Amino acid sequence: MPKRILQGVVVSDKQDKTVVVKVERRFTHPLFKKTVRRSKHYHAHDESNAVKVGDTVSIQESRPISKLKSWVVVETTAQP
Repeated sequence: MPKRILQGVVVSDKQDKTVVVKVERRFTHPLFKKTVRRSKHYHAHDESNAVKVGDTVSIQESRPISKLKSWVVVETTAQP
């Protein structure tokens, strides 16, 4: 089974080797037919501590690394 890859924005990099990524999804409400935004925070492993707040990153599912971390940063796009 392929591992999921999500894209989001880093909202916290205060922890060592860990970043918190906000992933936003959009969908049409089934009754009101209006576009709704929902977001969720994921803790992701960043081995080199290279990612900073505001960066757009891709995260990939992995084995559980700690209690909250089961995602790994695979690609980074720095924001100016």
